[in-house]
Amino acid sequence: MAFLSPTKDWELCGDRFYRKTKLYDAVFDQDLELEDYVVASAPYGGAIDFLANTPKWDKGSIRGLGWSEDEKLLVVTEDGTVRCYYDLQGDFTQFSLGHGAEEHGVTACRFWLTGFIALLSNNHLIAISNYSEIRPRQLAVPPSDLVHSWTVIPPAHTLSRSVEVLMAINETIYVVDSAEAEDRVLSNGPFRHVSVSPNGLYVTLYTEDGKVWVITSDFQTKIGEYESKARTVPKDVQWCGNDSVLLAWEDEVHMIGPNGAVLKYYYDGWVHLLADVDGVRILTNDVCEFLQKVPDATEDIFKIGSTSPASVLLDAVDQLEKQSPKADENIQLIKANLPDAVAACVEAAGQQFSPHWQKQLLKAASLGKSVLDLYSSDDFVDTCEKLRVLNAVRDYRIGLPLSLDQYQRLTSEKLIHRLINRHEYQLSIRLSEYLHIPTNKIYVHWASQKVRHSTSDESTICNAVIKKLSNKHGISFEIIARAAYDEGRAHLATELLNYETRAGKQVPLLLSMEEDEIALDKALESGDTDLVFFVLLHLKKKLPLAAFFRLLTNRPVATALVESSAASQDKDMLKSLYYQDDRPLDGANLHFGEALNQTAPQTKSDKLKLAAKVLTDTKDATATLYKSVCQEAQALIRVQDAWDRDIASDNNTTTTAEEANNNSPNIPKFTGLSLNATLVRFISLGYGKRASKLQSDFRLPEKQWWWLRLRGLVARRDWAELEAVAAQRKSPIGWEPFFNEILAAGNQKLAGLFVAKCTALTAQERSE
Repeated sequence: MAFLSPTKDWELCGDRFYRKTKLYDAVFDQDLELEDYVVASAPYGGAIDFLANTPKWDKGSIRGLGWSEDEKLLVVTEDGTVRCYYDLQGDFTQFSLGHGAEEHGVTACRFWLTGFIALLSNNHLIAISNYSEIRPRQLAVPPSDLVHSWTVIPPAHTLSRSVEVLMAINETIYVVDSAEAEDRVLSNGPFRHVSVSPNGLYVTLYTEDGKVWVITSDFQTKIGEYESKARTVPKDVQWCGNDSVLLAWEDEVHMIGPNGAVLKYYYDGWVHLLADVDGVRILTNDVCEFLQKVPDATEDIFKIGSTSPASVLLDAVDQLEKQSPKADENIQLIKANLPDAVAACVEAAGQQFSPHWQKQLLKAASLGKSVLDLYSSDDFVDTCEKLRVLNAVRDYRIGLPLSLDQYQRLTSEKLIHRLINRHEYQLSIRLSEYLHIPTNKIYVHWASQKVRHSTSDESTICNAVIKKLSNKHGISFEIIARAAYDEGRAHLATELLNYETRAGKQVPLLLSMEEDEIALDKALESGDTDLVFFVLLHLKKKLPLAAFFRLLTNRPVATALVESSAASQDKDMLKSLYYQDDRPLDGANLHFGEALNQTAPQTKSDKLKLAAKVLTDTKDATATLYKSVCQEAQALIRVQDAWDRDIASDNNTTTTAEEANNNSPNIPKFTGLSLNATLVRFISLGYGKRASKLQSDFRLPEKQWWWLRLRGLVARRDWAELEAVAAQRKSPIGWEPFFNEILAAGNQKLAGLFVAKCTALTAQERSE
């Protein structure tokens, strides 16, 4: 089988060769009028969008159409509304430019890989620099005169690392950034076209009188000038790589190369230029071609009369296939340069679109490295791998005509993503396995589309998805379930979530689906307290308190977490929880604890009253005792408060003979003391009768009362009263405590009166 020469479509422009590679033919029907459409293409051989020249939309006239690096389609309308179509199936997000776009209207847009600039009718410029963080900002304001043409220099190619806009206004060019609009003081305008090279180093200007200028992007150096002699202004001006410029009319394309050299291409129908990083796709009704500069390695091997080592090595393969001894002669001839020849053949193989010439060049490289004693095959293996991928996606049924340079910039992961968006799942899986890339995202995307668009019943869909994905690792059923829920299939979403192993992914979606109980149970099953707290906080904000507490029923872990959190942050909710959960003792404890923290007697008493009230309907013996204690505490607080006020008013007045003995000018407060401490203090201050009444009111046991009376009298040093006590015949606590307490207070004489009464002591102990 005869194969076309690789130089068949080469043409010389100045001192450099350019080639047109036919990518696809019979692209459109002949009756399609391409002149009626605006065409925009995604970078790196991506998708192409067609828009009618008089586009109408539900948001108004379309003023901008462009693609992002990751093949998102951006559509900008006159009122500043922007839709970002993030796949090729019509799904989109939407935002507005603001900054007066709705008032003044968008007239045109210019796009780069990660953002775009919108030009308003008042010449104001609005920039979107990053599609992942939408923050429209206005650039410096240029003159308000007519804008003849304009373009952008992407941030990656400017010194400031921010976007710059080149605007042809009057006879000059203004460079506009966020800070200023600088006049470059040109005098040969107006310029009908402005175009920037892919590397941002050069600018092409097309003048009103048909001249083409190529200058550096800093406007300091003029590279060249070309007189087109065209009577009409070209409809498009694009760079072909970084070496030449294309001018396109309806059916004619002129290439302006180095030093003003020109190539002309003619077509039978309307032509669209789709610029890329290393060349230009030329699109007509009949054909889609890729025009680019012939890579150096390819030119070195295939140009007529080439005697380079790589060219000789390629010829050696041809001689070997003919079983000619000249093959060995060729090898010996270039043996000194054989490593370089092998590397050049590998490099040139990657630059070919023809599988035949790819194989021939790789055969040449394989022959050469077989002769070498030491040679690393990494580049050879890597190129073979990339070519297998490229040949697969270049197929017309896939339609991704990437060059090697484009593929390397795009990366294999993003290429797989493009295939997924085209629903090329089988090819995506095969390439991922070949390239050792995880396939879980492919299966998830397939399943998401399945649950969205399948017309089968939900049970059948669920079974099909589970059967397909059951033995696959790293599958996020949460994403699939969310797709089902967004499509209105809530039951299917719930079923799919049962197969999600990560509770942190299950729970948020279940909450958004109003499946509150399931979400709480899943969080509890996970054992992740942070996740449980997240669910509980969400439910507390959403539900009435009674409904929230009912949800905690029979869920002790959730109840304990709510209880521990409320104990430090929301005591009122904790009281409600105890009431709802029928836990009166815990509720009373909470009120009792609050009472202990109060300083005002009335407030303290009120809290104790609430504690007793909580226990009103409880028949439990412990609760009854608890209630009695709370009531007695209230009574004690009332008495203490009354005595504090009474004693404070009578501090300097004696009303009884007993109180006349009170010589303390600063009487301590009683409020807050226990019953025992209150009695001791009263006795020690000389209020014995009041202490006796308090003992009677609170029915204090006799032994306890004698102990407290003893300690109060000793503290007061009321020896006369103690001596009177010694005259009594019997003590409920015995006489040893009297002896010990009085002796410890230092009154040995009085202590001696009790020795004879200590009948439990031996004679020796008494003598001691």
